[in-house]
Amino acid sequence: MSDLFKALIVEDDADIANLVRLQVGSLKGQATILDRLEQAKSYVESNVIDLLILDLSLPDGDGLEFCRYFRRQNHITPILMLTARSDEQDKVAGLELGADDYLSKPFGLEELKARIKALMRRSRTHNTLDTIVQVGCLKLDLQSHQAWLKDTLLELTTKEFDLLKLFAVSPNQVFTRHDLLAQIWGSDYFGFEHTISSHINRLRKKIEKNPAKPKILETVWGVGYRLNPVCLSETIEHV
Repeated sequence: MSDLFKALIVEDDADIANLVRLQVGSLKGQATILDRLEQAKSYVESNVIDLLILDLSLPDGDGLEFCRYFRRQNHITPILMLTARSDEQDKVAGLELGADDYLSKPFGLEELKARIKALMRRSRTHNTLDTIVQVGCLKLDLQSHQAWLKDTLLELTTKEFDLLKLFAVSPNQVFTRHDLLAQIWGSDYFGFEHTISSHINRLRKKIEKNPAKPKILETVWGVGYRLNPVCLSETIEHV
């Protein structure tokens, strides 16, 4: 990776934090290490970062709550969770709160490096593509990572944007939950299909007039989901 990036590492184990910083440095990144969530909150309020590496168990609180807080303020910056927790529900909760990836402790340094590279590559792709995807009154700008519905800017998380982009690029195509996991999260998340429902439900709340009876992002029963382009006509009143 040739471009400098800034990472914030929130980790109270000094040895782990320094090992993570070394891997960030090997990718030409600069890392700041903090060991308290209150410090991290103050830091992100006054500094721009390109990557958040977040331990879930901190002395002054739960990293999941900080993940929720950060995502409310920042919809784009990738989040990599570090966790020693064995409970799958914590990992699922982190992903549903907006984290982009996770690593279970103990982890290999090469795997950590590969995860960081993948997250930064994905983030930079979003910021360098000069492409507009439009389906009726739905428009996505892949360069700014923004989406509009009938000229209203949608407040989307990174994963919600990625999902909407996948559907918009291939309207009418039916995607299974397995398809969505593979293309948005990657093969490491097979078995987490239930997190798809949570993301789809949240996305529907932002684009549907009646999320309980979705007409734009349809469920194809027994198969998966598809975007219905007919319902995105500029003349459709329910959008």
